[in-house]
Amino acid sequence: MKPIQVGLLGIGTVGSGTFNVLKRNQEEITRRAGRSIQITMVADLDVERARAAVGEGVQVVNDARAVIANPEIDIVVELIGGYGIAKALVLEAIAAGKHVVTANKALLAVHGTEIFAAAQAKGVMVAFEAAVAGGIPIIKALREGLTANRIQWVAGIINGTTNFILSEMRDKGLDFEVVLKEAQRLGYAEADPTFDIEGVDAAHKATIMSAIAYGIPVQFDKAYVEGITKLGAADIKYAEQLGYRIKLLGITKRVEGGVELRVHPTLVPAKRLIANVEGAMNAVVVQGDAVGTTLYYGKGAGSEPTASAVIADLVDITRLHTADPLNRVPHLAFQPSELSDLPVLPMSEVVTSYYLRLRVADKAGVLAQVTGILAGLGISIDAVLQREADEVAGEGAAQTDLIILTHDTREGTMNDALAQMQALPTVLAPIARIRKEELA
Repeated sequence: MKPIQVGLLGIGTVGSGTFNVLKRNQEEITRRAGRSIQITMVADLDVERARAAVGEGVQVVNDARAVIANPEIDIVVELIGGYGIAKALVLEAIAAGKHVVTANKALLAVHGTEIFAAAQAKGVMVAFEAAVAGGIPIIKALREGLTANRIQWVAGIINGTTNFILSEMRDKGLDFEVVLKEAQRLGYAEADPTFDIEGVDAAHKATIMSAIAYGIPVQFDKAYVEGITKLGAADIKYAEQLGYRIKLLGITKRVEGGVELRVHPTLVPAKRLIANVEGAMNAVVVQGDAVGTTLYYGKGAGSEPTASAVIADLVDITRLHTADPLNRVPHLAFQPSELSDLPVLPMSEVVTSYYLRLRVADKAGVLAQVTGILAGLGISIDAVLQREADEVAGEGAAQTDLIILTHDTREGTMNDALAQMQALPTVLAPIARIRKEELA
């Protein structure tokens, strides 16, 4: 049978990994796919680097559109990234009748609805396992393995850079800025780490998982996004003393009235498996009504882990290449005509519990003032921890840290409480607020 011919747009870290793994494991991949899969054309602006990466027998060009225009190419793999030219090329490939594989979470989170609709109209597939959590097959798990379930919630450590930083802050007691510099030196963080440390990368991935879990359109603009830049070593230490660890989580939940979609630092009980995921590793927990809790763990980035996901998509498309489009797995798990208009709730309507840290004057009555404000708004307290003044600011200091854990309350109500507490003359610094999830 004639091999499936693949055109690669971009031969950087993931592209070269894809080429190498496909070549190394060609025999087993062919046995699984039912026919050979060959990368026969590569487009990259750095033609010399591309030629060095793929060797003889592969056509190398500097124009991605030449790959799309080649009638021999069956599948186009987009590994350029970003929202700009990548979007144009993916839509052009679809219009040309090519199947598309992409690792571009930003593109799908923002423009996925348009891209999937174009693919549906043309009868081609867009596969994107590599777009979320690198080598972990979480898209296939949500879209196929858990298809019998009503998904209740998904929570994931889906950005390795931030997890590495938080792990180092906890292990070494260092502040964020110090660890960020170390992460950049070791290559875990980019020179411009904004997308990672501000939570944007994780939000792209959470948006895609939310759409698949609940059969709703991708709606990145509705996601609440908060990064780790304001976390202090003190909060990580206090969380540990209370039996929690702080992780940057992407969370999506089905609740009465809609869907929650949020990314933020989160206190997780230390006994949960996901709380013990360290370094640059990723993990996703899915709660389904039939299966219960399932955990998916592995490398979320890197050349060959991500290539593993890209090639899995190539195999899926090869198997289904000649299938009736109506019999293929839908892009977002649900049939396109059955997508729901379930709204994504504003953050003010989200209900969760909280960790609060207040730097306060060390004098009588302060705790009563603070708890009085919480009680007045119906916010129930779970635990209180007060650090002695000499532990915070030296012997004889006139201030102390007050740590409060609350029971579940609405975010909007907590915002009101924070505004009232911050206005107290005895509260001496901005209040630290971190959301808490039991993930039970």
